[in-house]
Amino acid sequence: MAADRHRVLLTADTVGGVWQYALELAQGLSTCGDQVALATMGGPLTQEQRRDAEAIDGLSLYPSNHKLAWMQSPWVDVDRAGDWLLEVAAQVQPSVVHLNDYSHGDLPWDAPVLMTGHSCVLSWWQAVHGSPAPRADWDRYRSRVHDGLHAADLVVAPSQAMLTALISHYGPLPSARVIANGRSRHALVTGPDREPLILAAGRLWDEGKNIVALAEVAPRLPWPVCVAGQAHHPDGGTTQLPNVRLLGCLDSAELDRWFARAAIYALPARYEPFGLSALEAAQAGCALVLGDIDSLREVWGDAALFVAPDDRDALAATLQRLIDDASLREDYARRARLRAARYTPAAMVNGYRRAYSGLSLQRGLERWVPPRTARDFSAGAAR
Repeated sequence: MAADRHRVLLTADTVGGVWQYALELAQGLSTCGDQVALATMGGPLTQEQRRDAEAIDGLSLYPSNHKLAWMQSPWVDVDRAGDWLLEVAAQVQPSVVHLNDYSHGDLPWDAPVLMTGHSCVLSWWQAVHGSPAPRADWDRYRSRVHDGLHAADLVVAPSQAMLTALISHYGPLPSARVIANGRSRHALVTGPDREPLILAAGRLWDEGKNIVALAEVAPRLPWPVCVAGQAHHPDGGTTQLPNVRLLGCLDSAELDRWFARAAIYALPARYEPFGLSALEAAQAGCALVLGDIDSLREVWGDAALFVAPDDRDALAATLQRLIDDASLREDYARRARLRAARYTPAAMVNGYRRAYSGLSLQRGLERWVPPRTARDFSAGAAR
């Protein structure tokens, strides 16, 4: 595989954790000598996002404002995005198309398609509301995601829990695998004498993150709860969280400093297919308190304390337990750092490069027609 060089058309949205994932992957691919064209959707790039993307050697950036499939009334825009992506592909001539959305998997691509499923509305709805997503509202989404997934040459998920959810909602996938996310450690790891504060980070408007639970138990705790993230929903509206200190949207360097300060990182999520923010917190030396869901259990094992997302008393008691017991806090911070060492960018990049090479080989074999043997020609002549 060392000799393989890939030209990758990589899509990403600008709204959530897929952005950091895409940059991490693009950086690693570039270091390996691959060429990456990054096509972005979901909203305009921020100055920081553009700066970070342009800092990657050899990366070609193709930004757009096209809506994502889960946004309000997206389908005209999604179809336009598909036409635009095919135009980008005609320029780039990729050896593999790596999609991080579902709606464009069934386009007439000239290269093999790898699709990564980071999350989906149907599994999110089930986790958040405890019931299937309303068919009247989400049937078209369901159909488009199904078609995209089943048209892809390979489907990847960052956890087995997410892959299982995709299969449950959209049917068996003939070619699928798990490649865990990875994250470079940027936050400074400080010693045990960290500040007495609890940190959370994520999209405040996303009910799956369940940050509202922290706000509800914050008055019971002797330590302040600080929350970083976007409060404004892309489709409109702002989430209000009383009883916590709202830090707003922080750039990477600012968030790293908060990770390095906080003694505890809390994310009592109802839905979190992998959890990059928890990984960053663990790398920085925070003890983790996480929602007791399959994906986070899978990723963190015995390196975190888990609470049922609906159990406010258990959340408050678990946080209080860590606040009261410094040695326990240090133990779980150490466990989290050790577990986080599994999830490196190198491991992620190597996993995807092996997948790209396999797809290229498969496509080559499909296009190769074996020559006729002497017996074949003889048989033809005899007829």
